[in-house]
Amino acid sequence: MKKEIIVICHNIRSRHNAGSIFRTADGAGVNKIFLCGITPAPPHPNIEKVSLGAEKFVEWEKAKDAWRVIESLKKDGFFILALEQDKKAVSLEEFKLPENAGKIALVVGNEVEGLPKSILNRTDKIIYIPMRGQKESLNVSVAFGIAAYKLVELMHR
Repeated sequence: MKKEIIVICHNIRSRHNAGSIFRTADGAGVNKIFLCGITPAPPHPNIEKVSLGAEKFVEWEKAKDAWRVIESLKKDGFFILALEQDKKAVSLEEFKLPENAGKIALVVGNEVEGLPKSILNRTDKIIYIPMRGQKESLNVSVAFGIAAYKLVELMHR
């Protein structure tokens, strides 16, 4: 079975964050990025400045609704993960991929509001990154990087 990892960006505001996600996605071996809602898309100088051209190497698609992308990927056999702090979430440190999860989609959300319940309810599992300092969250592009590399590691065990 071909291993595949996709990221779905839901309403990311910042072009710098979008660029950083492209660059990290390329480094981690992400197959495709869906840029949903208000998430900015290339070409744009602020995206390209941070991505260092990674948007040319990682396949991407602009989509209006993240929920439609999620439903389509589910039909295609993807295991859908949301990265969000939620009472139903499992720590990324404790998360175990189901044995049959050869295709994963990771959903990341808005820098301020995160992911809405309408998205979370469509996912197979919600994961979070434990915070050990005073702040309650990480920058979305940093959190994406941590989760993406961990998921790639889990997929290739």
